[in-house]
Amino acid sequence: MKLISPNNDVTLSIIVPVYNEVQMLPTFHHEVLKTLATLPNETFELVYVNDGSKDSSWLCMQSLSCPLSHCKIRCINLSRNFGKEAAMTAGLDHATGQAIIFLDADLQDPPELIPQMLEKWREGFDVVNMKRKQRVGESAFKKFSAFLYYRLLTRLSDVELQQDVGDFRLLSRRVVEAIKKLPERNRYMKGILSWPGFVQTTLSFDRQARVAGETKWSFLQLVGLGLSGITSFSVKPLRLATWAGGLVSLSAFCYAMFVVFKTLFIGESVAGYPTMMLVILMLGGLQLLAIGVVGEYIARIFTESKGRPIYIVMDNEVKVAQEQAVGELNHG
Repeated sequence: MKLISPNNDVTLSIIVPVYNEVQMLPTFHHEVLKTLATLPNETFELVYVNDGSKDSSWLCMQSLSCPLSHCKIRCINLSRNFGKEAAMTAGLDHATGQAIIFLDADLQDPPELIPQMLEKWREGFDVVNMKRKQRVGESAFKKFSAFLYYRLLTRLSDVELQQDVGDFRLLSRRVVEAIKKLPERNRYMKGILSWPGFVQTTLSFDRQARVAGETKWSFLQLVGLGLSGITSFSVKPLRLATWAGGLVSLSAFCYAMFVVFKTLFIGESVAGYPTMMLVILMLGGLQLLAIGVVGEYIARIFTESKGRPIYIVMDNEVKVAQEQAVGELNHG
């Protein structure tokens, strides 16, 4: 068994973004340590990132201990809630492992798959994507909307994105170093994690329901995240707006020629008010839609131009465990 110290190389860093997960943290921590205990010849680092939780998640993180001599705990406390994407970025910036895995604290992504992911990494894969076969505990609407969104994003994105793959994945150190060079403030991590490329493989698993607590994502937040993904990795919406404008203009020109011809050679009464209103409303709607699409991109340019940091760290604590009996994990 390897005894970890601050100067030892860490095989794997597990990054855990946390927001109001005080109910889940003890259970999650215990389950992860049970898995890590089965890998005594590796060294591990648990990186907990508190994203401005309003409950006592930070105090709970500070109280976590590790009876494994080959594991250390790093607790990062952000100064406020910057969002999950920023918390994941903070984890990447502070993780020291040769491989990195993102894990949500709700245990929907099973920690027991970590050995399989490490095995694929040992085989030479830089990215191990975890594809969800089933989404247990989610509504039919959420499953259907997620199905449509991932396929729409794949069609629109200029970067090849894995369908039905969330944040749960393994990245090698050279992939992480490439990601850390990306300067953008508008962070859509699913796209950013896919952008570097490298040698990839995919494993499938069944995503379980939450053990405790409730999801922190509202419907509007999910919609906003979806729009962020599309506008961060594609300019096709702008092109679609251009093509739509051109098509409508061409149709209007043809209709105008028809009206002129009919008036000059056939005659035309004053009728046609409903048709005129329909055309005006349609054109107005398309114009507002196009302005909205342009506005999304301008807002991103505005955010990037300010150059503000993605996150601010208020506290950063590292716990290096002393060699103890692994059997402690079998209790509690």
